[in-house]
Amino acid sequence: MSGVQELRFRRPTNKGTADPKPPAPRHTGLLQDLVRRTARPPFTPSFSLAVRVLLLMRVTAAMYSNIADCDEVFNFWEPLHYLDRGYGFQTWETSPVYAIRSWAYILLHYVPAKVLSWAIREDSKRAAFFAVRMTLATASTLCEAKLYETVKDKINNRVGRYFLFYLLTSAGMWNAAPAFLPSSFAMYATTLAHAYAFIPSENRLKRRTLIATVSFAVGSIVGWPFALACAIPFVLEEMFVYGKDVVQESERASWSTARWSNLIRSGCLALLLAIPVFMIDSYFYDRRVFVPWNIVKYNVFPDAARGPDLYGTEPPHFYILNLLLNFNIIVPLALGSLPALAVTYRVDRKRLGYVGGSATTSSPYTLLALRLLPVYVWLGIMSRQAHKEERFMFPVYPLLCFNAAVTTYLVRGWLEAAFIKLTKSPYQVRSPPARLTLSLTLLSAFFSAARIAALYRYYHAPLELARLFQHAEAPLLLNATDLLPVPLPPPDIPAAQRAAPKSRSENADETPLDLAPLAQLDLRLCYAGEWHRFPGHYLVPDGVRVDWLKSAFDGMLPAHFAETPREAGLRARRSGTARVPPGLNDLNREEPMHYVDVAQCDYVVDLDLPSHSPRSPYFADAETYERAQCARFLDAARSPVLTRTLWVPHEGWEGRNTWGELCLLRNKARVAEKVVRVKREVEERTERLRS
Repeated sequence: MSGVQELRFRRPTNKGTADPKPPAPRHTGLLQDLVRRTARPPFTPSFSLAVRVLLLMRVTAAMYSNIADCDEVFNFWEPLHYLDRGYGFQTWETSPVYAIRSWAYILLHYVPAKVLSWAIREDSKRAAFFAVRMTLATASTLCEAKLYETVKDKINNRVGRYFLFYLLTSAGMWNAAPAFLPSSFAMYATTLAHAYAFIPSENRLKRRTLIATVSFAVGSIVGWPFALACAIPFVLEEMFVYGKDVVQESERASWSTARWSNLIRSGCLALLLAIPVFMIDSYFYDRRVFVPWNIVKYNVFPDAARGPDLYGTEPPHFYILNLLLNFNIIVPLALGSLPALAVTYRVDRKRLGYVGGSATTSSPYTLLALRLLPVYVWLGIMSRQAHKEERFMFPVYPLLCFNAAVTTYLVRGWLEAAFIKLTKSPYQVRSPPARLTLSLTLLSAFFSAARIAALYRYYHAPLELARLFQHAEAPLLLNATDLLPVPLPPPDIPAAQRAAPKSRSENADETPLDLAPLAQLDLRLCYAGEWHRFPGHYLVPDGVRVDWLKSAFDGMLPAHFAETPREAGLRARRSGTARVPPGLNDLNREEPMHYVDVAQCDYVVDLDLPSHSPRSPYFADAETYERAQCARFLDAARSPVLTRTLWVPHEGWEGRNTWGELCLLRNKARVAEKVVRVKREVEERTERLRS
């Protein structure tokens, strides 16, 4: 309308606004997308999201994964328990005579065992066990996430996505991440080292060289010295490969001097770590000792009658078969990474950008090959050793996933190149390569999930039996002796299922179960032929002594540390760690002094395999023993290969397997006698108090 004025309001324009964060640059890594280069980049999780999803999986593994290696229990959990509680088992490896296990490494886990367990549940031993495992899971998570971030930024975002998925779902990482083993610690350190080593080398990036070098040193000095072999490609790159440096012919000498000087300085700084390790180990062994050298000497330069071959040798293909169990299709993808890179050089050369052509720059193919090389170096070195164990592969588990991710991406590139050649258009090639990579990742995840489920359902009995002893059998004994002022609720243990009972009442505010009075019964728990399945004293209540019974095994068994009071500190524990224990040798020779008479045992743990002959004699002696608790255990030797390897939720799948039971057998007369004695003592104390 004419003569009408309008008044409009708008936000002030003189107020400064922050510039939006620019998007991350694409096509800057070694591997470059050639199709839809201007499109929005594919989704890749951020570092924080990667930490969260990895942590969820790793903490779950810490809670539910098995202890697959008795060395983890006897060489690490038991020494830690000794430092924590003043008693436990000792092997010849921790004897001052041999000293091939590092107290410095074990001491690293003392803080979570003491502090975190107290914060979680009033200094509970079971809480300490899981606190240490969750700490290890967290350390693994952070190192894996850092390597993922580097792969995403410096290699390719799709490779980073495949890498994260393979890490997250693989059964191998499920087993290795929460394991209390030097090889797992070396895996953390090696993973962190490669998170910096995968950054293309430059003379100006001194921080990259320093952190990578120190990380490799930490893994080899504190953890496992042989893990230093994983650093060979990194050292070669630092010494001889230009990386991102542009070097003219006249500058080559000064460039080499700068590179070598930086590497030597970083190495010397890293070697300083050996000083505290030497001091800690020398203190606990009460003699000058450098454990990493002892490990190398024992394994590489053994005496004629000694050495690692005493404990079992395996054929050269052992690691391939073992890796296939834990990583399924990831293994052929990982081992095919260097051949796949060679094929890419021929059929999809632009995938890695400019190739060669100048003496002053490094080929991206050389750089990527050096990043794929550690898996081959490690597998070649370990396969040549006669003594082989699954844990020896742990240091390169994340690198296996990286190699497989690179191969997955390169195969996708071949398909893109083939479809472009056939269709003459880059716009029609998205779906087939995407379907292939999706199929590979999902297939790997399916097999890994089936393997993880099989490990839990088939072999979790040792940990389950320890839980049943603490939360089912112990409450029954405490109720029978009247040691508790308020009786515990009767455990609900169906005879057929033998499920775990409740250790607390239905009241959510109920205080944790106190098993301290159990010590008055002076119980002795004995392991027979299944001694190697003992899960450690952290899962056995205080006051219960564990001993060995003679079985068909005729090798060296662990002995007891010299006990010290629980209230004593680490200084008092030195009296046990520095003592040369009797009856331990490095020849795997049996020592009868480590056995006890079965008549002294209140409980016996043994495996009943009905399909085997002869069966354990303790199950046949029904007059003396009764089955207190049992857990199902797979008879692998008499089960089909497929159904014992994987678990599928299909009716009849497990029915094809043959089963046994790992049982806690109660000596009826001995336990009843002790219950009556303690109950009488409780009644007498009560009468005295009343009078």
